[in-house]
Amino acid sequence: MKIVFILSLLLVSTVSFGQTIKFKIDGIEDTTLNLVRYFGQGLYYADTAEMKGGVIEFDGSKQKAGILALFLPEQNLLEFIYNDEDVTIEAKAVSPMTSVVAKKSAENKIFYGYTAFLRKQRGKTTVWSNEMKTLKPEDDRYKEITDLINETSKKVVAYQQNIVDTKWDMLVSRIIKMSMDVVIPNPPLDEEGNPLDSNFRFSYFREHYFDNIDLMDDRLVRTPIYHGKIENYFSKTMMIQHWDTIIKYAYDFCDRLPAKSDMLQYSVSWITSHFEKSKIMGMDKVFVYMGNRYYRPKDENGESVAHWMPEDKLKTLIERVDKIQGLVMGAKPANLTLRDTTDKKWIDFYSLESEYTILYFWDPNCGHCKKVTPKLQVLYEKKFKARGIEIFAVGKAVGDDFQDWKDFIKENNLEFINVAVTNSLYTAAKENARQFIPQYTTIESLNYQETYDVYQSPKVFILDKDKRIIAKSLTISQIEEMLDRRQDMADLEKLFPIEEEPEDEQIH
Repeated sequence: MKIVFILSLLLVSTVSFGQTIKFKIDGIEDTTLNLVRYFGQGLYYADTAEMKGGVIEFDGSKQKAGILALFLPEQNLLEFIYNDEDVTIEAKAVSPMTSVVAKKSAENKIFYGYTAFLRKQRGKTTVWSNEMKTLKPEDDRYKEITDLINETSKKVVAYQQNIVDTKWDMLVSRIIKMSMDVVIPNPPLDEEGNPLDSNFRFSYFREHYFDNIDLMDDRLVRTPIYHGKIENYFSKTMMIQHWDTIIKYAYDFCDRLPAKSDMLQYSVSWITSHFEKSKIMGMDKVFVYMGNRYYRPKDENGESVAHWMPEDKLKTLIERVDKIQGLVMGAKPANLTLRDTTDKKWIDFYSLESEYTILYFWDPNCGHCKKVTPKLQVLYEKKFKARGIEIFAVGKAVGDDFQDWKDFIKENNLEFINVAVTNSLYTAAKENARQFIPQYTTIESLNYQETYDVYQSPKVFILDKDKRIIAKSLTISQIEEMLDRRQDMADLEKLFPIEEEPEDEQIH
């Protein structure tokens, strides 16, 4: 369990409500303990106090409403709801959540009663589920257990709904409702009794997924439940993991959240960060679009909509967005005009009349490139050249790399287009780049590493006939499979089958 202890000025309040948060813990020696708070899935430092005689007390007026926890030895957490009321809780140091009793706190008396009820029901269904594994579906006992589990599920829902209906003015009720699934109605039927829409249940669930969450209530984001809800919605079960789909639903959702709210802060931050780090090809587009919509704009006071971001970190994020927004899926990246191996002829890829263009960046002294580049030549020679697929390869050719670049091309008979910022071009451009710009090339071409974010090699982009990015960061096998499929040749024998591809031959 990773807990980030952050001292924040936000924890200091000039208003004192006089609430106390008090614990009596059996089975622990007097020591210093920390109070921690949730913000989405993260746990952060909230306060510190000294335990004396098994009793420890914190100033509740310093805390925001939500789920907090006493951080006990052995990383045991004693969770509780705080909602601007006096709290007195007793528990044992070992397995505190199963021994906990709320002596004072209306919220937690309901909360602990609810968690105890859930443990009891979960225990029964676990026993039944294990028994079912020993049975066959046609067994009478199998059906009997199925009915018992269904009845237990109904009891849990009824218990939850009773709290929601009778205690709606309390935070515990809103937390419980947030954990409940939306009830899906029966689908509309045609005249013959058949569903009009076979996807009705899924579509309804996705459209109403957040109905049980009060998105105007910042207290709910200070619980771990909220994180699970948005993670499931955006990256697990509720939508296809396609960049444009994620962007559409992220906009729809985040635009509903109040400005300056914790709900907006956590939701935008998590979606932006999660898809920036995603290993799924193309998801950096989500990062770029979230950056342009929620971080770049200024409000009427000239402040960023991302009110939570320090100025230096906001500047870094926007710079990253600016750097890669021309390299995301669907974008038409900057043209490159560079010299070929004669060090005289200029070639650019926009002028190529190819159905697809493979834009490939490599280094003749990179061990990975030495394995991958000859395979690209095999694909070009035996498949791509005849099918209108061109390869525009930009090599590293400055200093001693210039001769190594030319030698590698010759030794491996690389027939596709090979260009570079050659050593002589680099030297002359350092003296006076304007002798080449704009007559022969562009500043983006001379600075191609910056333009295309090339800081490790090899790196690849696949472009369509309009020179828009349709794929990137593929292996040789994936390039072959994708372009065969796109040209209606999916059944063609593979020169580099995916199942035989070495694990270390990923192209960035």
